[in-house]
Formats: sequence, C-alpha cells, structure tokens
Amino acid sequence: MSAMKPIHPKKYTRLRIIGAASGIGAQDQACEDGPVAFHHSQAWHELEHHPLVDWGKTLFAPDGDGTSTAGRIAELCRDLANEVALTLRADAFPVVIGGDHSVAIGTWSGVARVLGEPFGLLWIDAHLDSHTPETSYSGAIHGMPLACLLGRGDKRLLNIGLNGTQLSAAHTVVLGPRSYEPEEIEFLQRMGVRIIDSEEVLRRGFAPCLEEAIAIVSSAPAGFGVTLDLDAIDPQLAPGVGSPEPDGLVARDVLAAVRLISSLTGLKALEIVEYNPDRDRHGTTAGLISDLIGQILPRAAGHGDK
Repeated sequence: MSAMKPIHPKKYTRLRIIGAASGIGAQDQACEDGPVAFHHSQAWHELEHHPLVDWGKTLFAPDGDGTSTAGRIAELCRDLANEVALTLRADAFPVVIGGDHSVAIGTWSGVARVLGEPFGLLWIDAHLDSHTPETSYSGAIHGMPLACLLGRGDKRLLNIGLNGTQLSAAHTVVLGPRSYEPEEIEFLQRMGVRIIDSEEVLRRGFAPCLEEAIAIVSSAPAGFGVTLDLDAIDPQLAPGVGSPEPDGLVARDVLAAVRLISSLTGLKALEIVEYNPDRDRHGTTAGLISDLIGQILPRAAGHGDK
C-alpha cells in the first residue's frame, strides 16, 4: 500500500459491542437474527474474554402493533442512537453489529449527537443505499439510510441526532458499490458524495482507492466513522449476507483496510451490518465479523495482535 498520512496511536481504551437486531428494513428479514446468532457463535466466544471488550446491549425493533415499518425503524434507531452516544460519552469505542442497514440511521445519528456537527463516513457496500421513498423500487428502507443521514427521506427517520444532516457530504465516500439505480447516483452526485465503484476499484486497484477514500473522510474536522455492509465482500468469501452480489471485494483487503483505519485518531465508531446467519456456511461470515473486530482491538497486556 502506498504511503498514507501519519498514523497516530488509538485514543480509545476499550470496545463495546452493540447489537441492532432488525430485519424489517430489508426484503429478506433474516438479518434480524444476525446479532444474536453472532453473540452465540464460536467466533464471538473467541473474543469475549478479551479484557477490553464487552457486549453492551442488543436492541430489537418494536413489535408491529399497527405501527408502520418506518415508525418501528425510527424507534429502534432512536434507541440505538442513545446507546451509541452513551458509549462514546463513557470513552468507549462503539462497534454496532446489525441487522439490516437501516440501523445505520441510528448508529451515525448517535455519533453526530455527541460530536455536535456533521462528520465524515466511509460507507463500504455493494449498494448505494441512497433511495428515498419516492425513488425506491422496492420500498425497503435498508436501501435508504445514507439518504436519510444526508437529510432526505421519511421525516420520521431524520433529525435523530442533529437537526438537519448528520453527515458532511463532502467527507463521505461510498467504496465498492456494484449494484445501484441511476436515481441514487444522481442524488449522491448532487450532494457531493464521492463514489468509488467496483469498476474503479478494479481499474485503479484497491489500495489507491482506499487511500483516496481515507483522505476524504478523515479530513472531516469532527472525525469520521466506517460502516461496512458485509455484502461489499465477495459472497464466496462472505456468504452470510442479506443481499449478495457477485464479484465483490476480497476479504483480506477489507480486513487490512479496517486495521489501517483503526489507527487513525479521528475514527469514532465501526458498524458491521447485514449478517444473515441463514445464509452463512460453516460459520464463515461470523468468523469474518470476529476477524474484523480483531483488527481494531485495543492491545492489553498479555493479548497480542489477533
């Protein structure tokens, strides 16, 4: 990998895992089971005794009871934003495990609330997740969270952290998308979001694309976050996802990217979403989640690199 800007020691001292168990934003709702399945997996058991890691809460979408899907997601996202904010204020590093990607509305609204201003976000995904209710082909809210965080969408899903946008569009990058609609491209380009799609990654190489993405998001004055939809990774390497798309990123590249990013002082939180245990094979994807968490673990005496 080519030279990066200077990397500084981690500021956080411990990790707190937060489960966001919702599948109602997706067409395949089995992602709802992802956080609990991971919490009970052998992959998690290999991490849970690390002295600087704890599993905080697992949050669930409320029952229907006549409430609309958007209303239920909004309630979960408000709870999740509160939990993320509490974690940051306790000087811990939030790692949110989802759940469909609509939970990102809560995760990053919570970060914005603590920071008090919009910030940067690296969105690693096979999709752009930037539809609005007016442009969506499916109506699935997990295809809308980035638009919501940029201030466009169902009003119940806006203003959860700050009034207005939660993200700085000029410091937001979508890396690796390979399945999207023209309405999403038009919206993000109009907002000024940098899109580095799979064709560009293939043409330029992953490392230069990552370097550019990090330069953009990490230059946000308030800091930045990373959200990783597991479907960004090739489904042969990460089969347990809600919306698999062929020809994705290589898992080892993503692991190396998370490790590199975790050393930057501006990083505020990590989110890993769309784990679908029904589609996993031999715990492969659960193991990948564990490996991703391992890349950002604070180092404790007696615990070397994972």
